[in-house]
Amino acid sequence: MHKPLRIAAIAAACAVAGAALYGAGAATAGQSTANSTHEPYNIGLLVKDIDTYYGTAPDANGVYQASPTSPYAKDLASIDKAARKYIDQAARKAVHKGEKPAVVFDIDDTLLLSLDYEKRYNYTYNSASWAAYVNKADRPAVFGSPELVQYAEKKGVEVFYNSGLAEAQRSAAVENLKKIGADVNLDADHMFLKNAATPPSYLSGCATPGTWTCTTVQYKSGTRKHIERDLGFEIIANFGDQYSDLDGGYADRTYKLPNPTYYVG
Repeated sequence: MHKPLRIAAIAAACAVAGAALYGAGAATAGQSTANSTHEPYNIGLLVKDIDTYYGTAPDANGVYQASPTSPYAKDLASIDKAARKYIDQAARKAVHKGEKPAVVFDIDDTLLLSLDYEKRYNYTYNSASWAAYVNKADRPAVFGSPELVQYAEKKGVEVFYNSGLAEAQRSAAVENLKKIGADVNLDADHMFLKNAATPPSYLSGCATPGTWTCTTVQYKSGTRKHIERDLGFEIIANFGDQYSDLDGGYADRTYKLPNPTYYVG
């Protein structure tokens, strides 16, 4: 996953940290950026606010964890409750209409929490350190996410994953998702990762072998379009922690999970 904006964009990403639910309906415009004509929010205070929001604390092994009683956890619980109710209703309606319902999940900070990486690297991004972190395959779950994946499957909904992780990180992603209990459809037909070397034909408008120019929105919406038009599913819900995970259509409803630590446009 390429994370082009970190500290410089944290203020924009967490202006209202509790405003977690992005789509009670269709996706709207993304986050606005800070007004550069005024002094930005103090970055030291902002980091303290982020820590308070997550209830950040190191565990016995020194790994930074979010608190299950934090505002972050409460926001996730609210989203989870609404999503479960909706999935149950939408799945039954889709089947009644002869459709094949599906849900799509982003991975980073939608299913797997990267808070420890953010804290250790002071909310900056480095491709080598990020790759090493992902390949450890020991990130904790975003609260409630494994259970939501399992819930969708039990309701007869096909689960897909649409991630900005690189194809080379597939085995680590699968291993990590299994560890947290999101062991549903972790095969190549359901988990879509960024393959710049040999991109799929349905992304030919912005990606050819060895040349990748797709924006996050182009990549993710193009993949959802493939799931609907080529694979024949109706995506009833799409989950992500970035607005770029959600924009571009091809989902009946979108859910924006809170993430005040970085911004991917």
